[in-house]
Amino acid sequence: VFSKIFSHEALESYLPKIQLVIKDTLRAWSSNPESINVYHETQKLTFRMAIRVLLGFRIPDEELNRLFEVYQQFVENVFSLPVDLPFSGYRRGIRARETLQKGLEKAIQEKLQNTQGKDYADALDILIESGKEHGKELTMQELKDGTLELIFAAYATTASASTSLIMQLLKHPRVLEKLREELRSKGILHNGCICEGSLRLDNINSLQYLDCIIKEVLRLFTPISGGYRTVLQTFELDGFQIPKGWSVMYSIRDTHDTAPVFKDVDIFDPDRFGQGRSEDKDGRFHYLPFGGGVRTCLGKHLAKLFLKALAIELASTSRFELATRTFPKITLVPVVHPVDGLKVKFFGLDSNQNEILTGTDAMLGATV
Repeated sequence: VFSKIFSHEALESYLPKIQLVIKDTLRAWSSNPESINVYHETQKLTFRMAIRVLLGFRIPDEELNRLFEVYQQFVENVFSLPVDLPFSGYRRGIRARETLQKGLEKAIQEKLQNTQGKDYADALDILIESGKEHGKELTMQELKDGTLELIFAAYATTASASTSLIMQLLKHPRVLEKLREELRSKGILHNGCICEGSLRLDNINSLQYLDCIIKEVLRLFTPISGGYRTVLQTFELDGFQIPKGWSVMYSIRDTHDTAPVFKDVDIFDPDRFGQGRSEDKDGRFHYLPFGGGVRTCLGKHLAKLFLKALAIELASTSRFELATRTFPKITLVPVVHPVDGLKVKFFGLDSNQNEILTGTDAMLGATV
């Protein structure tokens, strides 16, 4: 069922909806007279994408914002020590989960009752239909669990990578300009605006330099540090015997830092993945931001598509600058993110790449 949810056809149908969510978000960021906390705002963005695009819920903005706050409480306490005491993180997490489940159940019921006006099959539709195809009507609890799993999968790691992407575009203006050149050469960006109908899945996948940028962001700033596997057969590693049945952890971050195929590992260099170098092609397990083997991340194509759509919109319709004197330090827990969330001021651009005055700026200008 997950192969259908993240198939080429499904991604093609999600893409226009993803673009709308990103456009709406960037418009809001640009109209804010103050700087924004990028990490917090990209968490909102990826949550909204999961709710609106993956699940197809028609939740009003006010309720969506409330659901986001509850979801954050759930995520912040999901790994708490299982000590069920009043005011404990565990208790807060349980309460948040119950509130979240009630909100999701209401949204699912409304979705099941209102099927008119749908122009694409979202992930939840595919989940429901898959159950019917196998002669099993999914229960409400199974639908809520599946919904929560899809939100969780799309949320924290994509927000982390989105924040890292924005920070690297800020740090490396030449990379941003080279991306704009590629968009112009492919007929996607013209006179400072995205050409109508140009952002199809095949077009986006043909953007080689954009692909290099996303790959390099995920190499240098892999959202999660590693993963766990169960040993299927006893094997030996560096003179140590690892018995069958043991749980082992592999480190994505250490692999990227020590893999011999990567030159100058600490430098942000998208061209390392370009033609002629292709540093990710030498060996099977040197580059694994989404894990590897049969248990590789099923949502990796959706995550990359979202990041590419975000990068295209950032390059085409926004000007943005760091709102602090220096770039913040990076923390790795629970996922990679800047310690201050990354404070950035966004400015809207018109079709000629000129800044659009916000309402506040226009009013100030009129009084001077």
